[in-house]
Amino acid sequence: QLAESGGGLVQAGGSLRLSCAASTIIPRNYLVRWFRTAPGKERELVGFITSDQMTVYADSVKGRFTLSRDNTKNLVYLQMNNLKPEDTALYYCDVNNNRGQGTQVTVSS
Repeated sequence: QLAESGGGLVQAGGSLRLSCAASTIIPRNYLVRWFRTAPGKERELVGFITSDQMTVYADSVKGRFTLSRDNTKNLVYLQMNNLKPEDTALYYCDVNNNRGQGTQVTVSS
């Protein structure tokens, strides 16, 4: 079971840190992916992280978002800096096609 937290309302240029907490140990060979969805837009893969902290990001967030993973605590963080209104979305994490309910991020201009 996955649970996201850390979303909220922030002004453009601000920062938020999202957390993804897993109730069980995430197998080391599993990626942890972050997606976002917004009305009228297709679901977007924001990025993913391996157990060895290798990360890949969507072009739209590269240089602004940073993923990190604490394997001892079954936590994954998504640090989001320099937020833009177009980052407004429901963000959720996914492990092996299991996802949480998500956390809403709203960026005002």
